[in-house]
Amino acid sequence: MKECGTILNEKEMSRTLERLAFEVYERRGDDDNLAIIGIQRRGADLAERLKKLLDERLGRKVPLGKLDINLYRDDWTTNLELTPTINCSEIGFDVESKSIVLVDDVLYSGRTIRAALEAVLDYGRPKRMELLVLVDRGHRELPIQADYVGKRVDTVGDEHVNVLVTERDGEDRAVLVRS
Repeated sequence: MKECGTILNEKEMSRTLERLAFEVYERRGDDDNLAIIGIQRRGADLAERLKKLLDERLGRKVPLGKLDINLYRDDWTTNLELTPTINCSEIGFDVESKSIVLVDDVLYSGRTIRAALEAVLDYGRPKRMELLVLVDRGHRELPIQADYVGKRVDTVGDEHVNVLVTERDGEDRAVLVRS
């Protein structure tokens, strides 16, 4: 993969997360059933940051969960090159009747989100689920869209978006790469 440019630098990423937290606060701030679930791995890292921002704004603790969707994917059994990396799901609250904000780093085909929706439903039936993504790169294969978007980027064929987070990568950036 060859890096083609920075989509969000560290400062822009921080400001984008603050804006997204404010958008969630505006839309769901009065909802006592608000909860956040981050999709493992980087979505979970971003969800943790979002939770901290919302906790400060709301003056209360918003429940946070982490979700592993690998066994729900529809491609790992057919793609011989793909070996799923199994992480753990940690949802320490009852999802029944919650207003869940599902968090991921990049929205592309919609298949990861489809898998996440199935995985959450195995825990119960939320009142509602909304999707928050740091970057939407288009090219949907399923009718899925984000309710909260940090940045939209038009990509072509062999371009991808990689989100780097300090917790895993030692830096905060979103980059466009070409294979």
